Amino acid sequence: MADQTDYDVVIVGGGIAGSALAVALSGSGLRLALVEARAPSLDALPSGHAVGDFDARVSALTPKSVQLLERLSVWDEISDYRCCPYHHMTVWDAEGTGEIEFDAAEVDSPWLGTIVENRAVTRALLQQVSARPDIQLIAPARLEACHVSAEGVAALTLDQNRQLSASLLVAADGALSPVRELMGFATREWDYGHKAIVTTVATSKSHADTAWQRFMPTGPLALLPLPGETPEHRCSIVWSADIEVADEIMALDDGAFCAELSRAAEFRLGNVTACAPRFAFPLRQRHAIDYVQAGVALVGDAAHTIHPLAGQGINLGLADVAALASELTDAKARGISPGDLAVLKRYQRQRKGENLAMMAAMDGFKRLFEQRSPAVRWLRNAGMRGVGGLLPVKQQLMRHAMGLGVSGA
Repeated sequence: MADQTDYDVVIVGGGIAGSALAVALSGSGLRLALVEARAPSLDALPSGHAVGDFDARVSALTPKSVQLLERLSVWDEISDYRCCPYHHMTVWDAEGTGEIEFDAAEVDSPWLGTIVENRAVTRALLQQVSARPDIQLIAPARLEACHVSAEGVAALTLDQNRQLSASLLVAADGALSPVRELMGFATREWDYGHKAIVTTVATSKSHADTAWQRFMPTGPLALLPLPGETPEHRCSIVWSADIEVADEIMALDDGAFCAELSRAAEFRLGNVTACAPRFAFPLRQRHAIDYVQAGVALVGDAAHTIHPLAGQGINLGLADVAALASELTDAKARGISPGDLAVLKRYQRQRKGENLAMMAAMDGFKRLFEQRSPAVRWLRNAGMRGVGGLLPVKQQLMRHAMGLGVSGA
């Protein structure tokens, strides 16, 4: 840690959102610090394509998110390592004949999204952080206390009694954000009653650069394409299920799990032939009532967490980063403090409505596909078939999900 303890902006959390915000603000003339609890690892990532060589946590980046990573000078490194663009998506209902296909050609795009490993994104961002002389990386360092003085100065106490001060404190420290709790931000939250199971699997059939998603009454299953040309093909899975069901699935041995997953996917990719270690975590929706207060702002999972069924969490977080960085850079150019509440409220106005709309849509999808009523099931399947036959509606849905807006601009 450098001798300097006074900053314009201190960001707590060196994951994707926090590191991206630090890089986005670099060069603006702001004095920046990034505080991360763990020592950063810039070790080389695995180059093999066995199921155990992939990160269990992956993200489906939209074109808009990729554009931001390009502006931050990290996308080339991420894509040079490995990623898997997908141009097609197949979504179907386990209880009926409803199915809908989305294809990038329908919106004149080469791809709908691209699957990346989270560790590759984090590593590329932290390399940029380390290369930027105007960002002070303070790690490993654990936040123990923080408050904002009457004069609007954020004061932080780290472990080993290290003290920092800043005009703006940014919480990018995850769903269980210590900053959010210490600063008294209120949230609305509830359990989904689901656990998400994530792992990497091998399948006997090609994923065909397609994202596959099956909706079941117990929860959705997504199979996301991974790169690599081998006799067996790789996918990352996110299997969200009722807690009791998820616990039963996690208790299976690898062979039984692969067989159960093959059946759950209706053998669309043939047999699942191997799997990496599985991880399961409970799903909870959480949304801060306010993203900002004088001298403090929340971004990413610290502000909102969402059901992973559409893979939008990282994209919402990166959109937060882009909006906050734009407001802070503009404020700096106009000689306004980054902690000014009017500046921060402009960021909140840009992001809160969009985040709430996406969260409501995902919650609605989850509840819709949980319904077992024959009437609801018939309407659900008829709706999927109907939307599938209406190209303008499909185009609007795709553009919105891709972060391009309804016009494609």
